[in-house]
Amino acid sequence: MPGAKAKTGVVVFQLGGPDAPDAIEPFLYNLFCDPEIIDFPLAWIARKALAKFISRTRAKTVGEHYREIGGFSPIRRLTEAQASALQTALAPSLDARVVVAMRYWRPFTKDAIAALQSENVSQIVLLPLYPQYSYATTRSSLNEWNRVYSARTLGVPVKTVESYYDHPDYIAALVERIETAMAPLALRENVHLVFSAHGLPLKLVKAGDPYPKQIQETVSRVLALGAYKNQHTLCFQSRVGPQKWLEPSLTQSIERLAREGVKRMMVVPVAFVTEHIETLFEINVEAREEAEKLGVQEFTMMPALNDSPRFIRALADLVVRATK
Repeated sequence: MPGAKAKTGVVVFQLGGPDAPDAIEPFLYNLFCDPEIIDFPLAWIARKALAKFISRTRAKTVGEHYREIGGFSPIRRLTEAQASALQTALAPSLDARVVVAMRYWRPFTKDAIAALQSENVSQIVLLPLYPQYSYATTRSSLNEWNRVYSARTLGVPVKTVESYYDHPDYIAALVERIETAMAPLALRENVHLVFSAHGLPLKLVKAGDPYPKQIQETVSRVLALGAYKNQHTLCFQSRVGPQKWLEPSLTQSIERLAREGVKRMMVVPVAFVTEHIETLFEINVEAREEAEKLGVQEFTMMPALNDSPRFIRALADLVVRATK
């Protein structure tokens, strides 16, 4: 609009999740159509058919998991709350319009670009909500942006925040969440801290994906800032398919700790910045049931960061620095 004040467009990226039961299968189809997820020699020939087969095969089981947490994913609502909080936090420094781009379900990247087209943006900052860079998350979202944006260019400079696994306010936000979860616990020093990150196929690690090292650095910084003397374990969850993934898995770690006599544990979802199926079901239902079956007497999960003020402060700082 002529005469309107120029704005900074901020695009926050997430993987997304089904917002209704009938969205589960198409969400899975979109996920397994991603070449960063399904990739092998001549995969482009079979990818869509394979994605269709996998999504149909898994939809019933995954649907049962979603029913355990209310029937759908809360990730869109929580990500939009983060976007709103970020826009408010940026107001003293930038006239910003923050929009959400999900990778595998609505609102898609094309929807985010359409939203920015109605604004008088003079620059765009791309901000993946994946603190640790991975080919399967950050690179996938940015590749999708480049593919869609090239066809709908807004003709303005685009800056990218690639990772912030070591940002002081991000680390402090994690420590705050741990402290909140520990507050009601007696003898907190006896609680074993189980840091659980999303898994990654080993083939991506061998190809140079920096994700495992960045996860390890995040955990080290959290332990240092919190001055935790607790025993701790780093593990990975959400494995899909027969290929080799990062280990140990969350299930393997719980089994080992239970054998070693650990009776109290807190799972820290270190790479998840919102609650969704991986935290609400995989950890808080599935892993909890497994732990209790193996004799663990106290099982706690740290809440995800969601719209933690400290985390939003980290995101705002990243955006402001990217514009300079």
